[in-house]
Amino acid sequence: MNFNNNGSLMNVMPPVTKNILLINGIIWIAGFVFQRFGINLSEILGLHYAQAHAFNVYQLVTYMFTHEEFMHLFFNMFALWMFGSTVENAWGSKKFLIYYMVCGIGAGLTQELVAWSLIGDNPLYHDLYPVTIGASGAVFGLLLAFGMLYPNAPLYLMFIPIPIKAKYFVIGYGVIELFFGMQNSQTDNVAHFAHLGGMLFGLLLILYWRHGKKKGGGNIYRYK
Repeated sequence: MNFNNNGSLMNVMPPVTKNILLINGIIWIAGFVFQRFGINLSEILGLHYAQAHAFNVYQLVTYMFTHEEFMHLFFNMFALWMFGSTVENAWGSKKFLIYYMVCGIGAGLTQELVAWSLIGDNPLYHDLYPVTIGASGAVFGLLLAFGMLYPNAPLYLMFIPIPIKAKYFVIGYGVIELFFGMQNSQTDNVAHFAHLGGMLFGLLLILYWRHGKKKGGGNIYRYK
């Protein structure tokens, strides 16, 4: 990414990525303001189990813009900036926004399906099932898109000075998420299957677009 003397990170960032970052930041700050009035914004915007009394359909969208802990927000937004900017520049803002929202909503639907498989119609647990918040599902979809666009791009893990090709990083991360998701640990508060759901819905959308490109003969989506 290049910067000129009059530029800034927010100025050169593509518009949808920038606006998603801003929305997440605003909602995170708003959470502290609402707390002063005894209102838990995460309970309102977070994704509840579909049969819980607090569930609303709009939560399938709002949950992905909602965070409580700063580090949760920071790492999600860092990944959004790093991968989202590249993907948006490659695809264009309209397609990027569609992709991001499909991945996020798909991740939420996957989490609902996993919850149903665990508690089903047992009313004792409908309101006790943990609320899902965070952009991680959509971000995992972006990671998949980046890996498909630039499979041989080198990625560096923190504290490991050895580059890993993006395609292997994506596959490895997916396997790790599946492993921890299958463990179903009571002390693990990470929605691993939501992450996998974001990747799955992203993959399905990319394959759909690629099929349409082949039929139409266009060259909008190029995978290197």
